[in-house]
Amino acid sequence: MKTSVRWLLGTVLAGASLAWVVKGRASSPPASAPHRPELEYLKVVNRAGPATDPQLIFLLMGQYANAHLHREGAEFFSVLLRDFEPHLSDVQKALYLSAIGVLRAGHADEVAVTSRLGWVRDTIAILEEARRLSGGNVFVVRWMAGVVHAQLPALFGKKEAALSDLTWCLANAEKAPDAGWLREVYYQLASLYRGDGDEAKAREHLRLSGYTEFGKPITLTMANGLDLAAGHTFSSKRIAEVVPGKVFALSGFEFTEYYFVVSDDGRELISIDAGTRPDSAKAAYEALRVHAPGLPALTTVLVTHAHWDHIGGHAYFRSLNPRMKIYARDNYHEELALMLGAPALLLEQFFGERFSIRDVESFKPDVTIDRDTELRIGGTRFEFIPVRGGETRDGLLIHLPDHQVMFAGDFIMPYLGAPFLQEGSLDGLLDTIDVVARKNPRHLLYGHEPLTRIFAEPAVLLTLKSHLAWLRGEVLAAFQRGMERTALQQANLIPPGLLSEDARAHVPYLVLRENVINRLYHQISGYWQPDLEGVDYVSRADRGSMLVDYLGVSEEQLAKAVERMVADGKHELAASALEWTRNQFPESERLKHVESLTYLKLMEKYQNFNPFKVIVYSRKSGMRIPQMGPKGAER
Repeated sequence: MKTSVRWLLGTVLAGASLAWVVKGRASSPPASAPHRPELEYLKVVNRAGPATDPQLIFLLMGQYANAHLHREGAEFFSVLLRDFEPHLSDVQKALYLSAIGVLRAGHADEVAVTSRLGWVRDTIAILEEARRLSGGNVFVVRWMAGVVHAQLPALFGKKEAALSDLTWCLANAEKAPDAGWLREVYYQLASLYRGDGDEAKAREHLRLSGYTEFGKPITLTMANGLDLAAGHTFSSKRIAEVVPGKVFALSGFEFTEYYFVVSDDGRELISIDAGTRPDSAKAAYEALRVHAPGLPALTTVLVTHAHWDHIGGHAYFRSLNPRMKIYARDNYHEELALMLGAPALLLEQFFGERFSIRDVESFKPDVTIDRDTELRIGGTRFEFIPVRGGETRDGLLIHLPDHQVMFAGDFIMPYLGAPFLQEGSLDGLLDTIDVVARKNPRHLLYGHEPLTRIFAEPAVLLTLKSHLAWLRGEVLAAFQRGMERTALQQANLIPPGLLSEDARAHVPYLVLRENVINRLYHQISGYWQPDLEGVDYVSRADRGSMLVDYLGVSEEQLAKAVERMVADGKHELAASALEWTRNQFPESERLKHVESLTYLKLMEKYQNFNPFKVIVYSRKSGMRIPQMGPKGAER
């Protein structure tokens, strides 16, 4: 969402032209709207009927705001509210009104000066009506009102209302969709305290927000941590008992999840996977011991697949018990050989500077599984089910039938394999869905917290399977016709029946669609394409030379053009132009600034459905933020 409403008191009264996120937008002729397939998909899904899943409303709202299409977004949601209102509960009406209010707020600087005061007051009334309808007990409604009210000038007398809403959000953090929503709460409170001259309180709340300075150009609601040394974390730190006293899930200790099972005889502790690094494995294991101090000794590690982030901490676990047994697929070495050829720089971005490939190279299981196998460990019945996809060829589902728990690894990782390796199988993914559905576990636990949240229901997976099979057919047919990948991505492919079937499949399909198209393209396209991709070899520097040396684009022209791209929501285009011309104007501070802004806006765009892109864009932007917990940023 647009971070700053920028309603300065002098602007409202005197009608001075408001500053945009970047310069030059107001005086530039209108450009075509950015083509964003994610936005178009979410529009179609939301138009199909009243949203039973509130996140569909807020995902669309965020995409409108990130693209700087606030006016269009407010109009779209206003039409939905008008059409759906007879069928909505008061709380549902409040959610639509909140989205309308926030988008109107982001559009206020484009309203005619003579109408702006009334526009702001009408927006306040919309947000207050949303709060009334929700009974003041819906977190996202209070959050949106608090964030907007906190940025209003004193003229509107909403400072106390902002403090009330924001402090309520802190007191009711357990009602938040995710701990990441508290970032903006702490940040806006910091800004309010700063305005009051309470610098100590302002700095403390800024620290709790995870930001390091005021004036940030984006809004992040993700709890993820982006740290140079420790790498990426997908959630805040927490320990949950999936089956009380029996199955423990540890999130947020590093890139991957940790799971531990207490055997039925109470004498053995079994780990599912071994994490990415020895230090993170140690931190997770010790935290578990504090949480449940009476647990038995760790005796066994069961590996779902031999990726870096599932075996890198094995040496620490071995150090705990000289008789430790590690189980893995019999073809683990094939995956291990593939991983060792991955780009070291990318591994560091994902797993942190503490990661060492040597911790992966030394992995060797004691027992290998080559077929469906049932074993008892400490009296607990385990079913080992080898699968061929969709991320790696050495996938191993680990099922506890007596407890209705299945550890699924990363078989449905949206990228169909690591994005920087030639692996992954859509057919393998679809086949594995059938296996999972037959077992129909009550608890389906994956190697990463977002996967468990998005793909938790076997019934939803079956619905998703038919949609992915349809998508595969469309993609293959389009490639055979010579259709470019970009055009295919922008076609907004939506399977027949998706909108009328289980709404829980809407977000999972969105998360997978772009990545499935990309993986299929790379697996079947060959080297040469009709658009000359692969036929000729033109580097980024060559493209930069074309712009600067042959077309005569100056530093000033380039900066203005990229700033306008960002203002128009064309962030990928801006990033491409900056990558092409990186070596043309290496000392330009203006280009460095807009480059950072470009990648921050891309982080904001993809934060809710493509965390791997967020990792890469974070490195490009230079932004590091600690993971969030209910009590603020963890440093």
